[in-house]
Amino acid sequence: MSSLNLDDFTDLIERPDGGVRRDAEARRERQIVPPGALGRLDDLGEWLAAAQSAVPVRSVERPRVVLFAGDHGIAELGVSGRAAGSAAELVREVLEGGRPVSILARRLGVPVRVVDMALDCDPDELPQDVVRHRVRRGSGRIDVEDALTLEEAEAAFRAGVAVADEEADSGTDLVVLGDVSVGGTTAAGVLVAALCGTDASVVTGRGGTGIDDLAWMRKCAAIRDALRRARPVLGDQLQLLATVGGADLAAITGFLLQSAVRKLPVVLDGVVVAACALVGQRIAFRAPDWWLAGQSSGEPGQAKALDRMALEPLLDHGVTVGEGAGGLLALPLVQAAAALAAELPEKPAAFEESQEEEPEKASEEESEEE
Repeated sequence: MSSLNLDDFTDLIERPDGGVRRDAEARRERQIVPPGALGRLDDLGEWLAAAQSAVPVRSVERPRVVLFAGDHGIAELGVSGRAAGSAAELVREVLEGGRPVSILARRLGVPVRVVDMALDCDPDELPQDVVRHRVRRGSGRIDVEDALTLEEAEAAFRAGVAVADEEADSGTDLVVLGDVSVGGTTAAGVLVAALCGTDASVVTGRGGTGIDDLAWMRKCAAIRDALRRARPVLGDQLQLLATVGGADLAAITGFLLQSAVRKLPVVLDGVVVAACALVGQRIAFRAPDWWLAGQSSGEPGQAKALDRMALEPLLDHGVTVGEGAGGLLALPLVQAAAALAAELPEKPAAFEESQEEEPEKASEEESEEE
């Protein structure tokens, strides 16, 4: 029996400040560029103002990429384009600066943090600050066994909460959240199918590296088998993560919820994070108000999850590589929205008065003609 009461998050998470958002909308009405002329950037700026409780909105100065890492036993079935147990290689490449997320982050001046939750390697092979939250070595094969024990799921969830607190306490003002995993998209597909009440084929994509048709069929069958194990525990979200999730997915869910508690905006990247967000929505229905969907990866499971949460992706470039790369591409858009909302000058008072007088003058002329 877990000592963690997930219902507490429902009470702890508040919506972004509606009054501040109305003030931001009113300020936008007074600016020299007509409302709507900046398209979705207007909405983004107002959302940020509400999240920050600040008008004018503050610029996003201290963003960070946070990546949770883990290996999944289900990869043994050949459902991934990478070999089972090889996520540690990806992590090393991220740390050495050779992955897409590393290059983009370097270009944008954004630090990258990797948190090992269940990599299938000796912890001594990686830096201590990466492995210090690890729960276990690899997660179980979810088609025939639980990914984690309930105690491990709780430990992973609490680790995610702790990382969110560390980021909020350090002054991070926005997080791009991603994963580094092998087999993670299969676990994510199970969570999305289970929570949306749909069939495996509807949520099965081809993963970050792409798989052929035979591997796709194996992945679809693995998700279908794991779904049978997921459905009996749908009412208990922590047990669901233990049964068909994994340590990295449990940690991402904890991170998302605690970020909402701490009023720390998060940009979601990829199907794994979207699946965890869907679990988080089941736990605390207000939590998605603190999240942005960074991009559409083309994964059907991601599209299904985002639609269920009413989150519209900021970009649609089909970036499937994961690791937060697609979400990071949306960061300049968010920063641009903040800059425009804060720095666009307001119309001179004389201009506003003349705009008010014109309808009155027109009305007087009409009455004289009559």
